[in-house]
Amino acid sequence: MRKPLVAGNWKMNKLVGESLALVNALKPLVKDVEGVDIVVCPVFTALHAVADALKGSNIQLGAQNCFTRESGAYTGEVSPQMLKDAGCTWTIIGHSERRQYFNESDEFLNEKLRFALASGLKVMFCIGETLEERESGRMNDVLVRQITNGLMGLSEADFDNTSIAYEPVWAIGTGVTATPEQAEEAHAFVRGLVRDQFGEAVADKVRIQYGGSVKPDNVASLMAKPNVDGSLVGGASLKADGFAELVRKSL
Repeated sequence: MRKPLVAGNWKMNKLVGESLALVNALKPLVKDVEGVDIVVCPVFTALHAVADALKGSNIQLGAQNCFTRESGAYTGEVSPQMLKDAGCTWTIIGHSERRQYFNESDEFLNEKLRFALASGLKVMFCIGETLEERESGRMNDVLVRQITNGLMGLSEADFDNTSIAYEPVWAIGTGVTATPEQAEEAHAFVRGLVRDQFGEAVADKVRIQYGGSVKPDNVASLMAKPNVDGSLVGGASLKADGFAELVRKSL
């Protein structure tokens, strides 16, 4: 049985004070939840303060991105070592917004993924197709490419610290959610790809999260599907009560 992983991606929202208010409101609402791994991913500027606020709680801290070097002349970038120093145990890599707005390729994301894992961070690695790719019948081809190129070189042990987040781009921030059946179809396909490339043991243990307009009122139907192992939540993670409800409905 794979333990559900529910992560809140705050994107470019919340100043430090607002971030602290959110996690301080969230902590008591989920303090008795034991069957779900809970992660929040604030902006870089709030990480250290939020890490302090989360000490002793059952909520883990993640970042939204990282670079491929420990240090050096890379203006504007943040290394996995810096994220760990700030208190992170997780990072998101490959979010569709990074792919779309910053032109991050599968090969570059694979480099990021492998360096983050080697540096001791856990990674939520994002994949997913656009609406045009789905409607033109290329969804499977896109997922094959993103899995094959994005996860290249990983060992079986690496998957202890890697989750895959399937996020159909057409459902992110649009209010449109893949039906539970659509999500299950994609997740089962992805797990099959992992099985083909990395073996049965890896396919059985890797967690595949769903992302894309996940809300308290649809998460239970998504989680009821056998290949949906959690969620990567955007807007619904920005309010403590709603995110706490979503976590509880993920059990």
